Order: sequence, then C-alpha cells, then structure tokens
Amino acid sequence: MENYISGTVGAIHLLTAVIALIAGTAVLLLKKGTRTHKRWGYLYVIAMIPMLVTSFMLYNLFGHFGIFHFAAIVSGLTLIGGMLPIMTKRPKTNWMAYHFSFMYWSVLGLYGAFFSELFTRIPETPFFGMVAIATGMVFGIGGYVFKKQKAIWFSRFVS
Repeated sequence: MENYISGTVGAIHLLTAVIALIAGTAVLLLKKGTRTHKRWGYLYVIAMIPMLVTSFMLYNLFGHFGIFHFAAIVSGLTLIGGMLPIMTKRPKTNWMAYHFSFMYWSVLGLYGAFFSELFTRIPETPFFGMVAIATGMVFGIGGYVFKKQKAIWFSRFVS
C-alpha cells in the first residue's frame, strides 16, 4: 500500500483532522451558544469536510471499501445531522438538543477514528482488534458521560 501521508492527499487529511480535533475539543469545552462557540464550531465543520472527502481517497478505496470508509459515511451523516437543526431551527421545540447530540457524537466519532488509527500503528497487533478496542474505549467513555449528563444538558436546550 502506498504511503499517503507523504502525499498531498494524506497531508490535507492529516492537517484537517488535527484542526477538527482541536476545534471539536474546544466546542465541547466552551460555553454553548457564544460567538466563540460558534466560531470554533464552524471551524470544526469546515475542517471536517475536506477530512471526510480525503478519507475516501485513502486506503485504496476503489480496490477495497474498508471500515474507515464506512466510519467516514457515518461521520458525515452525524455532521449533517448536527448542522441541519442549526440551519432549519427544526424541530421547533428541541432543535438545540438535536444539534448538541449529533455534534457531540460527531466529535466522539473523530476521537474514535483518531485512536483507531493510532492503535492500528502499534506493531504486531491485530488491525480489527485494535480498532474495536479504540472505538469501544472512546464510545464507552463518551456514552457514559452522555448518559450521565444528558438530562442536565438537555434541560438547557429543550423548551
């Protein structure tokens, strides 16, 4: 397999992924609804788009559709699911809760992809096993936090 990290596609993918990780983390940590939150949020979305596009150019897509390609489709859908409520203000009573939920899981998906990619680089480890461990860790911890905090967070969003 060709080493894409030294190529233009790999460099764009890596750069936009790092930007999205930083911006996504900032959005999760910042107070919601502020100008700063919105700016970091739009940076996250803008970085995610080329990162997702370039993900389909990596890992020999045309010869083999892999697990990271499937994850990129899911990631794109969560990103769309998070932005549609912002753009349409629908559903009327709880569009912010939808936006928050989808964007939370979008950022978690990015963390999952990051740790999956990182863990698969450990020499002499099973690829799918490491992906499962990384994804399970991120979504297990993130899901636990989401479940514990959901009522508190949503009480701020649902009218």
